[in-house]
Amino acid sequence: MTMTLAQLLAPMPVEQFFAEYHDKLPLHLKGDPAKFAAVLSWRQINRLLDMTHAWSSQSLQLVLDGKPIPAEQYCASAVGRDANAQLMQPVTERVREWVQKGASIVMNDVDSLTPGLASVSHAIESAGLGKAQANVYISWQSHKAFPAHYDTHDVWAVQVEGEKYWNIWEGRAEWPISHPLWRSQDQAHHEQHKGKLRAKILMKPGDLLYLPRGWYHDALAEAPASVHVAYGAHAPNGMDVMNILLERVLYETSFRQPLPRQDGSAAAKFALTQRAGQLGARIAELAKDPKVMAVLEKYVADYRFQRGGNDLLAWRGMAAPAAAEEGGESAAFRVVAGGAKPVRRGSEWVLKAASGTLPLSPAEAEAAQWLLARPDITEAELKRAHPAADAPALLAKLRDAALLVAT
Repeated sequence: MTMTLAQLLAPMPVEQFFAEYHDKLPLHLKGDPAKFAAVLSWRQINRLLDMTHAWSSQSLQLVLDGKPIPAEQYCASAVGRDANAQLMQPVTERVREWVQKGASIVMNDVDSLTPGLASVSHAIESAGLGKAQANVYISWQSHKAFPAHYDTHDVWAVQVEGEKYWNIWEGRAEWPISHPLWRSQDQAHHEQHKGKLRAKILMKPGDLLYLPRGWYHDALAEAPASVHVAYGAHAPNGMDVMNILLERVLYETSFRQPLPRQDGSAAAKFALTQRAGQLGARIAELAKDPKVMAVLEKYVADYRFQRGGNDLLAWRGMAAPAAAEEGGESAAFRVVAGGAKPVRRGSEWVLKAASGTLPLSPAEAEAAQWLLARPDITEAELKRAHPAADAPALLAKLRDAALLVAT
């Protein structure tokens, strides 16, 4: 599963985004609920959380009304998967207790865990916008996870479940980076610099929000439950140029020589100033050196995370196993009905949707009413709940009517 920047931004042209918004202004694009249906669903969230040993207090965090929950209140000490190291691992029962109190769940660094999550990262990275790392934010109505803040990377937020209000403030920090100089700023600083409210945006499933690095914002769930995936795009910057030059000057004798000794005299101070000027001039020359530029160009072009690409049987020249049939036990379908429902017209049943009507048998109508009230479904679940209905045929009808999306 892949996605392009054009698909991520649709219907806005990519050229318009770069001309008017990229690193300039926030952007909210409304989308159809099906747009990000394959990115993440409640079913997939539960599957990921059930991978108990994959999580720690760092990768799975709880936040209640702006305050992080201490690890010892929802985790227990456990042996980790790496070198038998001890770590704090979330305990399902304790997590449930905090969720019942309204605590938000933050699932960190999930961009390689499923094809759907990876697809948005691929769209961002393939456009040369930097390394795209993703966090999932699951929040509940009237409970705010974080107060007003900015991020040290561009934010691409996709809404996959429920609704959430975002406050976009006028203030913007000038290209902050992940360094204590910015990380040490307290909430009083943020409240002072966030400025006036610029916009209040309601994010619904299928919506996209882009925020340039440093832009102040906060969010609050509007629906009973809300899920969005925030992709942080970390673009290369001038500090990376300095790091490349630092490696290059290791081969320069003048940078390895001791600096002029300082004894407080004017001559010693002059000698130090002169040496610093000479070194600065040499750095300027090296910054234009074709070999340095070739390294820099490759660094910027390759600045993305490596995900996927594994095919063990193909590497051994062996045939891959047949893919699971679509609609089987492992295949799930996201419901994006938007108010569709079966209605009776005389002795006939039809499914009434925004796109029109769809004829149904009585058994299909009963099954469709049950199905459309769920967030997602598999063919096996439909067969168990409504054996009288032709599950494959009904799912095909609903997919053709754009009421279901495979996830």
